[in-house]
Amino acid sequence: MSTNSFSIINPQKFPFFYGYIVLVVGSIGVLFSIPGQTVGVSVFTDPVKDALNLSRNQFSSAYMIGTLLSAFFVTRAGILFDKLGARYVAFFASVLLGVTLLLFSQSVSITQTFQNLFSTTSWLVAFTIITLLFFILRFSGQGVLTMASRNMVMMWFDKNRGKVNSISSIAVSFGFSSSPLLINALIDDYDWQISWQIMAVALFVFSIIILQFYKNKPEDFGLQPDGTMVLTKTKSKTINIQVKNFTLKEAKKTRAFWIIGLVLAFNSFFITGLTFHVVSIFEAHGYLKTEAIAIFIPISVISIIVSTVANILSDYIQHRIYILIMIASGIVAALGLYFLAFKTGVYLLILGLGILGGLFAVVNAVTWPKYYGRKHLGAITGKTMSFLVIASALAPTLFSFSFSIFNDYKYVALIALLFLFGLIVGAWRLKKP
Repeated sequence: MSTNSFSIINPQKFPFFYGYIVLVVGSIGVLFSIPGQTVGVSVFTDPVKDALNLSRNQFSSAYMIGTLLSAFFVTRAGILFDKLGARYVAFFASVLLGVTLLLFSQSVSITQTFQNLFSTTSWLVAFTIITLLFFILRFSGQGVLTMASRNMVMMWFDKNRGKVNSISSIAVSFGFSSSPLLINALIDDYDWQISWQIMAVALFVFSIIILQFYKNKPEDFGLQPDGTMVLTKTKSKTINIQVKNFTLKEAKKTRAFWIIGLVLAFNSFFITGLTFHVVSIFEAHGYLKTEAIAIFIPISVISIIVSTVANILSDYIQHRIYILIMIASGIVAALGLYFLAFKTGVYLLILGLGILGGLFAVVNAVTWPKYYGRKHLGAITGKTMSFLVIASALAPTLFSFSFSIFNDYKYVALIALLFLFGLIVGAWRLKKP
């Protein structure tokens, strides 16, 4: 299938390097994955579970099972990214995510239909339906659309990868941090069903934009990363010798692959659990709902500052330092959760998550191609994305059971601290492969 089919856009005819167009649409693509991210689901948690007559533990468990199921397919999607390219993989994910949101908006009606069909009022009907929908939602949104959009941007840049990612990170961080407030306002103005339908329509429109503007890699159009001219065969051969493109099998044999993957997974675990139950977590300590949601704004400000500086320096500094700082900021965030009853805990939580999120944006985008090359980027990031998906699947349930059993969320922080101190030992002598 031609990379130009269904598209009237030709990167060769642009008066400037087309990679900057890729930067814009790729960043928008990550933002359009928000309905499939925890930050996009969390605002719907209370109204949807109440409408389906599910408890918090049941709803969290459905989220966990659906997300875990999606993890088994994300790696395969990464391999398809290497074969088919970003355009078709992202298009499929965008359409699938839109269809899933429409089904979610009708989840109550679907549940009632099956309950009538089987002459039952059991909560298992709603639980099964919502689990299947969460599986598709997390696979298409958090997994595939995010991976394809981010990888495409990284494919179009090499020397300027860090600087370009800093621009993308600013837009994505601001979008993710403000989305709970925007979605909450949307639900207040309409309701949770119509809100999901509005987002579904937006995704269908964006899928057309994907077909027109998403381009797999510059080499497909006689271009080179960063906008340089096509090199001669001799120079090209020299560069190919200097750059090692790891296969997924080779990457998995290196310590860096596992340490980086686990650090990124912790970020996914902690922010997912916190975001999913953020209102309940803060209300348990006497805070208002508006105060709970408002923490995402200062977190975003810190994240943007950290990611901008770290991206600019990413070509000149050892990424092992970033990994160690991520672990340290994770410890700060975990301590913040443990001491959330005090104002100091809130500040620690905001500071830790801000730094952790800012460096996550750098490491998850820049480090993989920097360490392992571009040729098998889809397979490698697809595999590590499964780590993130599994971590985000376990988080809501562990947070929920911590509260239901011990009447406090702080015990998750103790588990997090043990995990992070173990990671410090493994990351201390980490080296680029």
